[in-house]
Amino acid sequence: MKAVFADSFYYFALVNASDPAHGKATAFSASYSGRTVTTGWVLTELADGWARPVSRRLIFLQMLADLRANPDTEIVSTTDQLFHDGLDLYDQRPDKEWSLTDCISFVVMRQNGISEALTGIVISSKPASSPS
Repeated sequence: MKAVFADSFYYFALVNASDPAHGKATAFSASYSGRTVTTGWVLTELADGWARPVSRRLIFLQMLADLRANPDTEIVSTTDQLFHDGLDLYDQRPDKEWSLTDCISFVVMRQNGISEALTGIVISSKPASSPS
């Protein structure tokens, strides 16, 4: 089964009706029937983004519950090894403006043979300069 990687951009757009990418995110979500992979670090970005006001924390908690309950969603755990692998890529690519979370995501994509990501709200192939 085909898999795509979902980053925080996608999840923020999916939930926020006023986000310019909301329509594309919801349309993709309604039509996609494959596997979705994300990471604990992406979830951390979501939790951070919805930390204030406190009432918005419920958005994150509900989304987390939905993702955990979805058999077609895999949440890759935060491990020391994955953190260090992401740091290695972060260090190796000073020419890129990739965040550490982005680098960890690229590592996970490579490890899982995933070449498409839900970011910038289109399914986009990973950057040509990312690790293969």
